[in-house]
Amino acid sequence: MPTSRNNEYKPLLFTTTVRNPSRLKALLSVLHKFNSQELTNDLSVKIMGELIRYGLYRPTRAVSSEIEKKWGSKRITDNSTIGLQLLADDEVATLLDKNPQAHKEAGFDRGWPSRFATVFDLAKELGFVFYTVGEKIEFSEIGSKLANSIEIKIQEDNILVEDTHPEFEQQAFLHALAKYQRKNPFVRVLNDNAPLILLLEVIQKINADNNFNASGISKLELPLFIYWKNNDSEALYQRIKKLRNDFGYSPTWETICDICRNEIMQGEDSTRKDKSIMLEYPDEYIRKMRLTGLISLRGGGRFVDINKNEQEKVDYILKVYSTYNKYPTEREYFNYVSTIDENLVTVGAKAVTIEEKDRYLEKWVNEYSWPKIREEMTNLADKKLTKDDVLKYLSNPIRLEFLTAIAIKSKFPNIKVIANYPVDDEGLPTSTAAGVNDMGDIECYENHNGVLVEVTMSEGRSQTMMEVWPITRHLEKFSKKTEDAMCYFVAPSLYTDSIRQIDYSKQQYNISIVPKTIKDFLNHLESTQTLYV
Repeated sequence: MPTSRNNEYKPLLFTTTVRNPSRLKALLSVLHKFNSQELTNDLSVKIMGELIRYGLYRPTRAVSSEIEKKWGSKRITDNSTIGLQLLADDEVATLLDKNPQAHKEAGFDRGWPSRFATVFDLAKELGFVFYTVGEKIEFSEIGSKLANSIEIKIQEDNILVEDTHPEFEQQAFLHALAKYQRKNPFVRVLNDNAPLILLLEVIQKINADNNFNASGISKLELPLFIYWKNNDSEALYQRIKKLRNDFGYSPTWETICDICRNEIMQGEDSTRKDKSIMLEYPDEYIRKMRLTGLISLRGGGRFVDINKNEQEKVDYILKVYSTYNKYPTEREYFNYVSTIDENLVTVGAKAVTIEEKDRYLEKWVNEYSWPKIREEMTNLADKKLTKDDVLKYLSNPIRLEFLTAIAIKSKFPNIKVIANYPVDDEGLPTSTAAGVNDMGDIECYENHNGVLVEVTMSEGRSQTMMEVWPITRHLEKFSKKTEDAMCYFVAPSLYTDSIRQIDYSKQQYNISIVPKTIKDFLNHLESTQTLYV
C-alpha cells in the first residue's frame, strides 16, 4: 500500500495503457484463463507472453516480418489489438527476451512482472480482478462478466473474436464508475472525490440554473473536473458559473489552464502541456464517462450532458453513492467496488420507440451531409482516424452501424429504417446492436420489401466464422416480417471464404445476401433507385 508521504494532488488520468475498452475486454479474457491460479513473478511473465501471442501487447524490437504478418497491420480498428494468428512459442520467447522492460512496480520484480502489473492496474482499480504476488488471481463477478462478454476462439492458429454481449461492457463500467473514488488505496493521490458522481451533480446544478442553456457542461470546462480536489459539487458549480459570467462559453485555453495550474493546483502542476489539459485529458475523460451510458453529447460534441433516457438510473446512483465510505486497504476497497449492485442492472433505460429512432436518424441526416457521411465511412474502410467531435467518441464498430443507418436514410428518406443499436437521448448509439433474439443490425422496409443490413469491421477468417452464419439466422427471422427480404453484408474488405460461405447459404437456404465492401456499398447507394434489389 502506498505511503501517504508520496501522495499528491493530480489530474484524473485513468490510464494510458488501456485506452480502448474493447482491448480491456480482450486482455481480461486472456487473463481469465489463469483465474484462481497463484500469481508469481514467473506466472506474470507467462501471462504477458500470452498477451504477446494474441497480439494484445506488441513489443517493438525483434519483430520479424512473419510476426508482423500474424499480428496484422490494422492498428486503428477496434479488433486490431488482437492479432490475426497466434505467435509460436519461439516467437513469444524471442520477443520477451529481446524487449526487456525497464520498469518496476511495488510488489513485483523489475521487468516483465512489473509490466504485467501496469497492464492490469486499471482493471484492478475498477474492481474487475484482484491480484497480488503469492495469492490467487481473483476475478470478481462483474469482472468475469466483462471477460466473458467476448469469445476468443482458435482455429488452425487463427484468432476468432466474437463480441457476444456488448451490453456487458456498459454494465461493468457503470458499476465501476458509480463507485470509483479518486482517493483509493491503489493510487497515490490526495484528490478526494467520486468523478462520475461529481460530474452528474454539477450537470444537474448547471441545468437547473435559468441563466444557462440547460445543455450540460462545455468540453472546455472539463479540465476543472479533471483537476478538482474534493467532492464539493456546489463549489465546482459556482466556479463554473463565475467562469461563464466572466468569459461566456468560450474561455481561452490560457484561462482554463491558469485556473487548473494556479488556482486549483496553486502552481504545483506547471509542466503539463496545454494540449494535454485541454484536449487529451478531456477526450479520455469523456470516453470513460460515456461507457456508463449515462452521458450524452450535445452541440456537435461541444457539451456533455446527462442522458435523459437514463434519468431514473442517474437518480438512483446519486441517491445511493453521493456519500461514500473510505477503505484503507486495497482488499477492502476492491470488495466494495466489485460487489454488484443489482439495481444498476434492473433499473432500465427509458424505452425508445421505433418512431423516435426514426426521428433521430432524420436529425443526424440533417447534421451530416452526404459528402461527410461518405468521407467518414471511407475513413473506416481505409483505417483512418476521424476528426469529427462526435464520431471520435464512438468505437469503430459502433460508428459503422451509425453511419450506415444514416447513409441509407440520407439516400432513401421515405424508407422506414430501424437501427437496432441502443441510443441515448440524442440518438447516438451507446453500443452495437446486441443481436438478441436473432435480430440484425439495421432493418429497412421499402413498400412490401424488407432489406436487412449487417455491418462489421471484422476482416479475414474471423469475418467468415463470426459474421456470416449469424447473418443467415438473422435473415431467416427477418424474412417472416415482410413479403420479400434480402440482406446486404457490409465490411471494409471481403474475405474469400466469406464470399464462398455466403454463396453456400444462398444455395442451401434459398436466401439473398449481397456482400459489399464499405466503398462499394456507398457507390451502390449513390447509383440505385431502390434499396431492395
